[in-house]
Amino acid sequence: MSRWHKMLLSGPGYSALAISRVVHSWRFSLNGSRNFSTGKRARKDFIQDLEGQFKAIREKAAAAMPGTDWSPVELRRDLPPDRADIVVVGGGVIGWSVAYWLKKKERVRDGVRVLVVEKDPTYSEASTVLSAGGIRQQFSLKENIQLSLASVDFMRNINEHLWVLNEDPIDLQFNHSGYLFLASESVAHIMEENYVTQREHGAKVTLLSPAQLKERFPWLNTDGVVLASYGLENEGWFDPWSLLNAFRRKAMSMGVFHCHGEVTGFTCTTSSRETEDGDVLRIKRIKYIDVKMPDSREYQPVECAIVINAAGVNSGKIADMIGIGSGSEHSMAGFSLPVEPRKRYVYVVHCPDGPGLESPFLIDYSGVYFRREGLGGNYITGNSPEETEEPDISDLKVDHEFFQEKVWPHLSHRVPAFESLKCS
Repeated sequence: MSRWHKMLLSGPGYSALAISRVVHSWRFSLNGSRNFSTGKRARKDFIQDLEGQFKAIREKAAAAMPGTDWSPVELRRDLPPDRADIVVVGGGVIGWSVAYWLKKKERVRDGVRVLVVEKDPTYSEASTVLSAGGIRQQFSLKENIQLSLASVDFMRNINEHLWVLNEDPIDLQFNHSGYLFLASESVAHIMEENYVTQREHGAKVTLLSPAQLKERFPWLNTDGVVLASYGLENEGWFDPWSLLNAFRRKAMSMGVFHCHGEVTGFTCTTSSRETEDGDVLRIKRIKYIDVKMPDSREYQPVECAIVINAAGVNSGKIADMIGIGSGSEHSMAGFSLPVEPRKRYVYVVHCPDGPGLESPFLIDYSGVYFRREGLGGNYITGNSPEETEEPDISDLKVDHEFFQEKVWPHLSHRVPAFESLKCS
């Protein structure tokens, strides 16, 4: 018998056996009493009330099955639990994916207590939902190629992995239009080398000459293009928000705890151990994390054994709190985590006469990229600034002058139809 059923049958209130005894005892006293003139009506009311209570219990039992977060013990949802085996800091797509796989790999249900802490419940500034949502295998490292191929296979069969009982099927809006990289003469040899690596590790890509490129994509200006690399399968873009929610719903249905708060500190214990060379090795273990609750100065300590840093652009700050990078210069603890936020502008443009449905995710050798967004003639586009022009990261304001100066000239040159576009 499951834990849920035990709690329902023997939890607060009458147990099933106790209710049965009450009913039999009540019937006996009713039948044995000749002076009880309204017995039939009272008995009917009691049975109806009892059936109503059983109906409510059955409904709660059904709701407690995987796919919901009902609990017979009502907890304050704004507070984290007092204890967790593993705490995941950051509730973006990486954090919830980690939580899902931790529960997926546990050998006994509820054997691992996992908590995900996310400071922005609206995800309005999360990298996951602000990204272009692209996926490709056109990399130079085999590890990236293999990871991407595995990810595509997972996404193609996502309902076998992340579908939740009584929920609608997951639709990632996966568009398989591929990536198209354009190379100038100075970098064409690198594209050829990467192509060999990609094919060796299973990526379905092909190289195109300027003439082949023009034949396949007649709306494209091939001026300055010496070679192009095009993804034939398993590349394109999807809706990151749908993927994030799919991981989140599935992980929570598997018993993952979550809370909205910000990790502000760690309580650690330190022990020392002498190495064979006589050096003293100090080992630091995390005992508690401090979670600051929204709109409050208070924090909730959470006892834990393992902390997973999935805080995205804030991962470096989390590492600093633990003390990573504060050790001696040549020790492992002396290396800080090289992660810091960088601001990038993504523009939505409208061009009814643009490339259309066959348009791939195009990346020009100038750094400018674009892809189709929906079916209404909209596209998203952008470019990465030079190292000396990194924008201020204190806010998420968009610089429209950057579009006019650094994006539009390259975009309209590569796709003449974009000369008349409007920026949303």
